[in-house]
Amino acid sequence: MWCTTLLDEVGEIPLDLQGKLLRVLQEKRYERVGEERTRAADVRIIGATNRDLKKEVAAGRFREDLYYRLNVFPIQVPTLRDRMEDIPILAEHFIDLSAKELGCPKPRLTRAGVVELQGYPWPGNIRELRNVIQRAVILARGSVLDFDLPAADSALTSPRQATQVGDGEPEFLTELELVRRERENLLVILQRTNWRIKGADGAAELLGVKPTTLVTRIRKMGLRRPG
Repeated sequence: MWCTTLLDEVGEIPLDLQGKLLRVLQEKRYERVGEERTRAADVRIIGATNRDLKKEVAAGRFREDLYYRLNVFPIQVPTLRDRMEDIPILAEHFIDLSAKELGCPKPRLTRAGVVELQGYPWPGNIRELRNVIQRAVILARGSVLDFDLPAADSALTSPRQATQVGDGEPEFLTELELVRRERENLLVILQRTNWRIKGADGAAELLGVKPTTLVTRIRKMGLRRPG
């Protein structure tokens, strides 16, 4: 009876153990620690790694024979930052898992929360996303998630990619331009929500900030509801 075994981070296996793994794959036999009896191993191996194993082979850190033994059907999985469209589905999955593990009500992922998650580069990939989601579920106050991400305070401003000027340097905005953009963004959100600050799909929720924070910002900008 065969089974499937996942070897996560197979590129981290020390050289002396790589030979033993190769023997298992070739001969389908192994010995348990402390035993002299040889056992059969009818197993299918799936190896996962974030290393370039070809470079590891060239550097002498990974056995070439083991590499070719494992490299029967390679699947390249793009990083999370290269598939931002998957973040809403993954986030909901991790929210469900975290809520069940913690035994707490499931918080709601807002559209503003999705935008915030998709605006982060995720250097730690899926593991970092899961940790961020779990921390947000633990710290959730009420039914809406609040994410602790770098540059999260920029939610009130319109996110955009930095453009390039003639000399190749990224364009920057002055303080006056930042204020103007923030004011324009606030007006767009307020008009879209008919100046409703609180509640589901209200302006505060869409921006991912507390209603009191938004009210303070509206007063600071001198914005007034028309009519």
